[in-house]
Amino acid sequence: MNDVEAVKTRQDIELVDRLLRKHKGDLYGDIWRTGVNLALRISDLLAIRYEALDLNRREYRMREGKTGKLRTLGLNDTVARIVEQRRAEHLGDVYLFQVHSNRTAGVVKPVGRVTVAKAFAEVGGIIGVRLGTHSMRKSRGWAMYSEGVPIEMIAKVLNHSAPSVTMRYLGITQAEVMQTYTDFEL
Repeated sequence: MNDVEAVKTRQDIELVDRLLRKHKGDLYGDIWRTGVNLALRISDLLAIRYEALDLNRREYRMREGKTGKLRTLGLNDTVARIVEQRRAEHLGDVYLFQVHSNRTAGVVKPVGRVTVAKAFAEVGGIIGVRLGTHSMRKSRGWAMYSEGVPIEMIAKVLNHSAPSVTMRYLGITQAEVMQTYTDFEL
């Protein structure tokens, strides 16, 4: 897997959303926005079926593809709005992010991971960030970290086995650790 980066500010997360919508369409903006809010791996994100979404309880129950673990995720206002809008626009769809091209007529399948990766990489090139499908998870983690969420909670959200994995995942460097000795003089 290529090394991809997190988008590290809320403004840049919004910018990626706007650029995806402008250059690739609302589908990719919706994938990005849902991905940064749910912090799922791309295979799990694209596999979301409407039948597994409970908008009344604001929950999504799933089994992670990589770990096989059962999880229940909360659906915030942004994700609920995307789900409702996509459902209204595509009443017969099975998947939240379903393919609608003429080449797949009659075939029900979600958008492909490679297609999403190409769209993200293109927008990443515009803003100078190595953007990939995993950037959504990393961006969520980084945003939480930047806003003071404890690393243990971020590890739980990302379903990491230990906070040390999350620290490595977020790219917290020795230089940043060293900076705390200057920033937090008591």
